Amino acid sequence: MSRKSSSKISRRHFVEGTGAGLVAAATVAPLKGQAPGADVKNRTQGAPSSPPRTKIKFTINGAERGMEVEDHWTLVELLRDHLGLTGSKIGCDRGECGACTVLLDGKSVYSCSQLGVWIDGKSIITIEGLAKNGRLDPLQQAFIDHDGPQCGFCTSGQLMSAKALLMHNPHPSAEEVRAGMTGNICRCSNYNHYVEAVLAASAAGPSTGSGGNAA
Repeated sequence: MSRKSSSKISRRHFVEGTGAGLVAAATVAPLKGQAPGADVKNRTQGAPSSPPRTKIKFTINGAERGMEVEDHWTLVELLRDHLGLTGSKIGCDRGECGACTVLLDGKSVYSCSQLGVWIDGKSIITIEGLAKNGRLDPLQQAFIDHDGPQCGFCTSGQLMSAKALLMHNPHPSAEEVRAGMTGNICRCSNYNHYVEAVLAASAAGPSTGSGGNAA
């Protein structure tokens, strides 16, 4: 086609022509020997399968449990999303702030940094497991009496770290309390009140460090 004749093609004719071509391409028949819809099936064959799951048994706040978990779940996801234990908070979600601290076989751990499948055969205590028969643990009461919580977001993690400390060292010094609670960040900077609360709880009696048989 010459330059002169091509200039006579209107925009409408051009759009109509290309639109018809697109429709024809979209409705082209399957390749010879290929059943209708086979191209879609071929595209979906590479879709990922369901995540692997594992059956585990564990003890949570004194109760034995068994369940099937997806292998990629973290412990804090298992607690909050699948057991309804929302007292453990998700802060940084990368093992830095301590808001998700729980006791695993008597030791404080960041539950965001533990996989759920790893707790098979183990014992966990969460913040929900501290109070007994409707009464606060002496450590919880000491936190209230000494104005430990401010915004409260870090408090459950602070409590669990303090609980682990008192279980292994019922009468710590102030320096031992500070060292034992290192790794629990308080955005409100209320650290001194937390230390005072732990020291007060340690003087309240041996029940504070007993763990309450929740494990």
